[in-house]
Amino acid sequence: MTTLIKQFYKGGLFLSLILLIASCAEMEEQTAPINKTSLNTIPEVLKSMENGDQGIDVGARKSAGNTYATFNAALGKTGLASVFSRNDLTVFAPNDAAFAALGLNPGNIGNVEGLANILLYHVVSGSVFSTDLTEGFVPTVNGAAVEISLIGGAKVNEANIIMVDKQARNGVIHGIDAVLFPPTKNIMQLVDSNTDFSVLKTAIDAAGLREALATTNNITVFAPTNQAFLDLLEELGYDNLDELVGAIGQSGLVSVLKYHVFAGGRVYSSDLSNGDITMFSGDDVTVDVSGPKLIDLNNRESMIIGTDVQATNGVVHVLDAVIVNLPL
Repeated sequence: MTTLIKQFYKGGLFLSLILLIASCAEMEEQTAPINKTSLNTIPEVLKSMENGDQGIDVGARKSAGNTYATFNAALGKTGLASVFSRNDLTVFAPNDAAFAALGLNPGNIGNVEGLANILLYHVVSGSVFSTDLTEGFVPTVNGAAVEISLIGGAKVNEANIIMVDKQARNGVIHGIDAVLFPPTKNIMQLVDSNTDFSVLKTAIDAAGLREALATTNNITVFAPTNQAFLDLLEELGYDNLDELVGAIGQSGLVSVLKYHVFAGGRVYSSDLSNGDITMFSGDDVTVDVSGPKLIDLNNRESMIIGTDVQATNGVVHVLDAVIVNLPL
């Protein structure tokens, strides 16, 4: 792995990036270390909390009847209760009020489409206590990441952490006041849905890379805007993208586009560090976090003007200039 990817160490605990249950059965075969401070598993602890919060309330956010029956019912409906019982996990559990705000309760939670995927987006591998939390993105069992913010009160994405450090035999539970929803579009669908990526979309189709960007898992794409392509065409003296492709050929276009893809994992803004990384094209690009920006093989700079747009199969950052790995 390159210096761009920083491992997540939270107070000595390594949060490994694991994919969306490559198979639930595989996870269930793992044996969680016994936490002798509690004899109950995570689902059992959630069940015991149905009559009121037994964890540690955060600041002024104390709430009588802070219960978690709907979340626990969802585990049963999806068959994930055993997974949550036998693996070392940290769970950010929405309380019943969070589900009620969406019209959901233990009786109808099983009707939610993609419920298992949603639940797994609330789970991090390993036991992470409140004292271990740091700012930045943390990968979940779903495969996508949640963002931890500690400024103005601890949050996971936009949800407030309202209860912390409820220990279980196989992990720890933190309560939150909103349901978290994972990304639902793949990278190609994100490009298709953004009008500022229309030239990029045309280039991807011309290069025949649509399927790869839609299905390849755990990639990071640095996506140039329409203006970025227009600036490149003006710089090189071409009137349109077709002229550029005519000059460099389809293979050249493929190489340039692959130069915008890092295939070594999902790299979030909080993971960026100074240094060179090898892109999918096989060429290096230099990361300068003072921008943050990328510097290509022609010593041209591209500012990263948008970050951390999550997709089901990776993450997208936005560039204000096309980086080029061909001689200009």
